[in-house]
Amino acid sequence: MLIPFSMKNCFQLLCNLKVPAAGFKNTVKSGLILQSISNDVYHNLAVEDWIHDHMNLEGKPVLFLWRNSPTVVIGRHQNPWQECNLNLMREEGVKLARRRSGGGTVYHDMGNINLTFFTTKKKYDRMENLKLVVRALKAVHPHLDVQATKRFDLLLDGQFKISGTASKIGRNAAYHHCTLLCGTDGTFLSSLLKSPYQGIRSNATASTPALVKNLMEKDPTLTCEVVINAVATEYATSHQIDNHIHLINPTDETVFPGINSKAIELQTWEWIYGKTPKFSVDTSFTVLHEQSHVEIKVFIDVKNGRIEVCNIEAPDHWLPLEICDQLNSSLIGSKFSPIETTVLTSILHRTYPGDDELHSKWNILCEKIKGIM
Repeated sequence: MLIPFSMKNCFQLLCNLKVPAAGFKNTVKSGLILQSISNDVYHNLAVEDWIHDHMNLEGKPVLFLWRNSPTVVIGRHQNPWQECNLNLMREEGVKLARRRSGGGTVYHDMGNINLTFFTTKKKYDRMENLKLVVRALKAVHPHLDVQATKRFDLLLDGQFKISGTASKIGRNAAYHHCTLLCGTDGTFLSSLLKSPYQGIRSNATASTPALVKNLMEKDPTLTCEVVINAVATEYATSHQIDNHIHLINPTDETVFPGINSKAIELQTWEWIYGKTPKFSVDTSFTVLHEQSHVEIKVFIDVKNGRIEVCNIEAPDHWLPLEICDQLNSSLIGSKFSPIETTVLTSILHRTYPGDDELHSKWNILCEKIKGIM
């Protein structure tokens, strides 16, 4: 059963707030099931932060159900340039988000369900959560071949991944979240999670590729709505609580004081890109010049998402050395971003007004550089 989540309901469940609780006492005895009415990844991730930071989960676990519009979500310690096709994402308007949990990169759309299991640190148990999901799926489709693995994935028919896992463990609270593929666009998923960038060297956590499949490909009745209700029912049964899914608005400051500041932080360039572990790019490309090809070599060090070292080498007969040096020095300190490179190109154009041939070569070079960003 879906019921709206009012301000009073919310404050009744909050026991250990670090923000004012408006005088309401906690009356929730054994657990709660929440579902977001938002499809915005940043607001939904902010709910995870808020519950982890502000709720007392002792004896009162929480299941949070949420779905997002098309988004690629990377783990806390990952490199987006290694994990996904950023150029394609920009073209298609697909968001990029960085979680606070570890783990690998996943694609979210409205055909994917996200489940977050909140408990105290002592009660944290990923395998138990996954077994609960398996029971829920089998309750709907008794003959479904789905199993949890030692890597805390869920496999369909022994080979197709339908769920991946990540988690965050705090001093007192913990959460385990996982995806569940019901009717995701598999072709789009594969295209977005395939990095086209060459020559990246990094110690960032790398994702492990896997064959994936939607539950609806196995049984068309296993829609997101059916699966959400099945998981909620099994969770309620397991925790001996009412089978009520409380609908929440993750932007409502009267319910979640301070939550919008969390969502804003998750959208910043400094969090999404700036938290990338230090990496380098060592690559080359060719450009056409007088019936032949000229090789351009590129070496860039990136720290906190900004260019720390830049060495672009082009043959002197194609582009004068002083021009290359000027581009190298201009890029140092800038964001490893095509937008900033475009701005720098415009500035450098004004340094050499009227030289159309130089501008043409400069544009070609900058477009190639932007292509690796």
